[in-house]
Amino acid sequence: MLHKMPELPYKTEELAPKMSKETFDFHYGKHLQTYVDNLNKLIAGTPFENSTLEDIIRQADGGIFNNAAQTWNHTFFFLSLTPHQPQMPAALKDALTRDFGSVDAFKEEFTKAAIGLFGSGWTWLVADKDGHLSIISESNAGNPLKRGLTPIMTIDVWEHAYYIDYRNRRADFVKTFWELVNWEYIAAKLQAVL
Repeated sequence: MLHKMPELPYKTEELAPKMSKETFDFHYGKHLQTYVDNLNKLIAGTPFENSTLEDIIRQADGGIFNNAAQTWNHTFFFLSLTPHQPQMPAALKDALTRDFGSVDAFKEEFTKAAIGLFGSGWTWLVADKDGHLSIISESNAGNPLKRGLTPIMTIDVWEHAYYIDYRNRRADFVKTFWELVNWEYIAAKLQAVL
């Protein structure tokens, strides 16, 4: 199976100035492309050659895991963004309120986790097998699928995600991220596990 770059539902310049075209050219066009290319090279002739990204993430380690997870993580991240933010669907509001006390409390906890993650990695909203939501952070290429959790939402806090636009101001990037979240996409991910 040849893994490919995801097709984005928006033009790369549409998220500017919150996320610039230059950031996209590097983040999507170079970083993600490199993970996809490396993964395809690494799995050739291995038991993972015809595996889905999800199966590779759950079973592999080392370079194959890192490139598969980074391909999956970035794809999920980019597909969850939008230049035209919809209202948060009621079902998602209800679930966030149930498990965090309020939508604002969820955002505050998620923001704190994303800003506080030491080094590079990802902060995730995840659902367990019973549909309960929690927030976890993973270093480097970490992915919640490895823990048996279902990813609902993520933010990339590797420096390449924000350094062109925000320099070392991760907190500013995280604050702006909230204006780009496609709540309908997130709600659909949650609905799939309920």
